[in-house]
Amino acid sequence: MGAAVHPATDRRSTTCRHAPGDRLFVDETYVKIAGRWVYLYRAIDQFGQVIDVLVAEKRDLAATRRFFIQALDHGTRPTEVSTDRASTYPRVLDELLPSACHVTEQYANNAVETDHGRLKSRLRPMRGLKRLRSARVICTGHAFVQNLRRGHYVLAVDLDPTHRLPAVLTELALAI
Repeated sequence: MGAAVHPATDRRSTTCRHAPGDRLFVDETYVKIAGRWVYLYRAIDQFGQVIDVLVAEKRDLAATRRFFIQALDHGTRPTEVSTDRASTYPRVLDELLPSACHVTEQYANNAVETDHGRLKSRLRPMRGLKRLRSARVICTGHAFVQNLRRGHYVLAVDLDPTHRLPAVLTELALAI
């Protein structure tokens, strides 16, 4: 998730982030940027933690590989990866995660599909994005805040969830 949040905040927060689970749910959706549709790759683990986000202009082998390499930098290698039946996933998973079980059953990816809805409902009232970089920043920032709210960081976990986000943001601001 690196480039979208302030570098000092990113360094501070990644040391406090929970390790990802051993099951990943990966999917891509699309968002409109300056009148063009682009692809948004997202991965979550079985606990709902957003592992990584990538905005790409194409849905091809290179974008899929770039996304998985980036997502696998966040922790342990998953033992199971659920995706849709896109033709690029088997090739990339065989190359990068040969021992992982690749699940493509219908409805197996509902967790990430549902999670897309939260992001899209956030993007809808924004009246459209104009640049690719803006989409990257907003989608990454949304994932970061979503993980903070869900308690996927060892920051303010003892607080009530309604008070957690302001306390975490204050703590991160002090670290900068």
